[in-house]
Amino acid sequence: MPSKRGRSGPPSEEIMLSRMRDWRAEHERDLTPDDLDDEQDVKLPDARAINLILRVGELMLASGESTEAVSESMLSLSVAFDLPRSEVSVTFTTISLSTHPGGDSPPVTGERVVRRRTLDYFRVNELHTLVQEAALGLLELEDANARLEQIRRARMPYPNWLIAVGFGLIASSASLMVGGGLIVATVAFLATVLGDRTAVFLANRGVAEFYQMAAAALVASSIGVALLWVSTTMDLGLQAGAIITGNIMALLPGRPLVSSLQDGISGSYVSAAARLLETFFILGAIVSGVGAVAYTAVRLGVNMDLENLPSAGTSMEPLVLVGAAGIAMAFAISLAVPPRMLPLIGCMGVMIWTIYAGLRLLLEAPPVVGTVAGAVAVGVVGHWLARRTRRPVLPYLIPSIAPLLPGSILYRGLIEITQGTAVAGMLSLAEAIMVALALGAGVNLGGELVRAFQRGGLAGAGMRGRPAARRTRGGY
Repeated sequence: MPSKRGRSGPPSEEIMLSRMRDWRAEHERDLTPDDLDDEQDVKLPDARAINLILRVGELMLASGESTEAVSESMLSLSVAFDLPRSEVSVTFTTISLSTHPGGDSPPVTGERVVRRRTLDYFRVNELHTLVQEAALGLLELEDANARLEQIRRARMPYPNWLIAVGFGLIASSASLMVGGGLIVATVAFLATVLGDRTAVFLANRGVAEFYQMAAAALVASSIGVALLWVSTTMDLGLQAGAIITGNIMALLPGRPLVSSLQDGISGSYVSAAARLLETFFILGAIVSGVGAVAYTAVRLGVNMDLENLPSAGTSMEPLVLVGAAGIAMAFAISLAVPPRMLPLIGCMGVMIWTIYAGLRLLLEAPPVVGTVAGAVAVGVVGHWLARRTRRPVLPYLIPSIAPLLPGSILYRGLIEITQGTAVAGMLSLAEAIMVALALGAGVNLGGELVRAFQRGGLAGAGMRGRPAARRTRGGY
């Protein structure tokens, strides 16, 4: 069959809304036993379409997309390629698609398991484009399969060495934000890249990810403590603790945190629980690595003064704003976000920090309140941009919240624990967790506000409302 991609003009909003209405009429109606036994409703599903939908869902989930977006994308494709009575189930590691031909024919079900995850928002962006064009009728099945192969084999927009450099740039930008200076920022860059390479070395030998993260934190923290000892001994006055803060910022799990809350809000509780558990395991690995180094340093007599720990506070000096933009864009590079999105992400990083610091300075708001306000603003802008440009939302959100990740609070808590003030340390760790959860909840609240006042679903999917929302209203 000839491709439909030759149509002129951009995809019409009216076409998309029409397909949504068709989907709702076909898919959301209550099926009765008589409906299923009607021989005239029998329609054998295309095995090629089932395979395509499963492969798209698998690649989206493995590349870092949320469960809800994967589900809606798969449902969109099932409507686009005429799979009758399709149901999709997406969990943290498993994707299944079931379609019922009708009559006495048995349902056809396929399943795929995600065993390896590589955060790659470039592929997520390309997959969303594929789904939207198919949902609008601009791609035939053969063309969609060819496009999927191109996406699967496509090279990322950045070379591998630049992805590794991105982690170092996160740490150096964070060091600048907390007052580390040029020398400390340079050492933070080198320490984080070395820690990342250590984790890659362990990953290539099959070591579990928990120990990879712990080793990365341990290596970078050891370099930070070594510079702190040299600075103290030679009275150099370097804010060497900023190295550890920067490394923590580079390792903190912003993506699984936001995705876990997003899945929970959308009703995917199994995936939400799994992602949240992943978040706490990563935090545990970071705490283990940094805590072991800090404890050893204190026992060896390295002076870690609690009064002079690095923190950006509420400063809005130009260097701090540059650091906020740098952290956001460096995070985006490490996640393989398309280059054309970097300027907007840098601006959103400055925006979230400005709102946070402004509220704390003008209204003396507590950190959690400032964090929620900044995160909601980023959530609204990010979701609006995603719908405006027809791109996935996570590449906008995840890097943009990076300036507020609680690296300095987590570092303070670990130092307090190692110096014998366990209660104060636990309170600092609890505050770090509250700030992290406030970030995730805030950006998701921003998305809900956009969803409430804009038409359409995610990725051109054939639904306007969220099924979980309909269930919680008791079906009315």
